[in-house]
Amino acid sequence: MEELLTILNDVDDSIDWEHEEGLIDNRILDSFGVISLVAELDETFDIEIEASEIIPQNFNSVQAIYAMVKRLQEN
Repeated sequence: MEELLTILNDVDDSIDWEHEEGLIDNRILDSFGVISLVAELDETFDIEIEASEIIPQNFNSVQAIYAMVKRLQEN
Protein backbone atom coordinates (compact mmCIF):
# COMPACT_ATOMS: atom_id res chain seq x y z
CA MET A 1 0.00 0.00 0.00
CA GLU A 2 2.88 2.38 0.80
CA GLU A 3 4.30 2.03 -2.72
CA LEU A 4 0.86 2.64 -4.21
CA LEU A 5 0.42 5.84 -2.19
CA THR A 6 3.82 7.05 -3.40
CA ILE A 7 2.75 6.50 -7.01
CA LEU A 8 -0.59 8.22 -6.43
CA ASN A 9 1.09 11.24 -4.87
CA ASP A 10 3.47 11.41 -7.84
CA VAL A 11 0.45 11.51 -10.17
CA ASP A 12 -1.25 14.30 -8.17
CA ASP A 13 -0.15 15.35 -4.70
CA SER A 14 -3.14 17.65 -4.19
CA ILE A 15 -5.54 14.72 -3.74
CA ASP A 16 -6.22 13.21 -0.31
CA TRP A 17 -5.77 9.68 -1.64
CA GLU A 18 -6.22 7.91 1.68
CA HIS A 19 -9.65 9.38 2.39
CA GLU A 20 -11.22 10.08 -1.00
CA GLU A 21 -13.94 7.58 -1.98
CA GLY A 22 -15.14 9.09 -5.29
CA LEU A 23 -12.04 9.76 -7.36
CA ILE A 24 -13.83 9.06 -10.65
CA ASP A 25 -17.45 9.72 -9.66
CA ASN A 26 -16.56 13.17 -8.28
CA ARG A 27 -14.21 13.93 -11.21
CA ILE A 28 -11.20 14.35 -8.93
CA LEU A 29 -9.11 12.06 -11.11
CA ASP A 30 -9.43 12.96 -14.79
CA SER A 31 -8.79 10.77 -17.83
CA PHE A 32 -5.18 11.93 -18.15
CA GLY A 33 -4.62 11.10 -14.49
CA VAL A 34 -6.10 7.63 -14.98
CA ILE A 35 -3.90 6.94 -18.02
CA SER A 36 -0.80 8.16 -16.15
CA LEU A 37 -1.74 6.04 -13.16
CA VAL A 38 -2.35 2.92 -15.28
CA ALA A 39 1.09 3.29 -16.88
CA GLU A 40 2.78 3.69 -13.48
CA LEU A 41 0.90 0.76 -11.95
CA ASP A 42 1.71 -1.50 -14.92
CA GLU A 43 5.41 -0.71 -14.66
CA THR A 44 5.80 -0.69 -10.89
CA PHE A 45 3.76 -3.78 -10.08
CA ASP A 46 4.58 -5.74 -13.26
CA ILE A 47 0.92 -6.10 -14.22
CA GLU A 48 -1.12 -5.31 -17.31
CA ILE A 49 -4.27 -3.32 -16.73
CA GLU A 50 -6.57 -4.08 -19.66
CA ALA A 51 -9.06 -1.51 -20.95
CA SER A 52 -11.87 -3.60 -19.43
CA GLU A 53 -10.36 -2.94 -15.96
CA ILE A 54 -10.47 0.85 -16.40
CA ILE A 55 -13.86 1.35 -14.79
CA PRO A 56 -14.91 3.64 -11.91
CA GLN A 57 -15.26 0.75 -9.45
CA ASN A 58 -11.52 0.02 -9.80
CA PHE A 59 -10.37 3.64 -9.51
CA ASN A 60 -12.75 5.43 -7.11
CA SER A 61 -10.54 4.97 -4.04
CA VAL A 62 -7.07 3.90 -3.03
CA GLN A 63 -8.60 0.74 -1.57
CA ALA A 64 -10.23 -0.12 -4.90
CA ILE A 65 -6.99 0.52 -6.80
CA TYR A 66 -5.04 -1.60 -4.32
CA ALA A 67 -7.55 -4.46 -4.59
CA MET A 68 -7.34 -4.37 -8.39
CA VAL A 69 -3.53 -4.41 -8.34
CA LYS A 70 -3.47 -7.37 -5.92
CA ARG A 71 -6.03 -9.27 -8.02
CA LEU A 72 -4.05 -8.70 -11.22
CA GLN A 73 -0.79 -9.75 -9.54
CA GLU A 74 -2.38 -13.09 -8.60
CA ASN A 75 -3.33 -13.86 -12.24
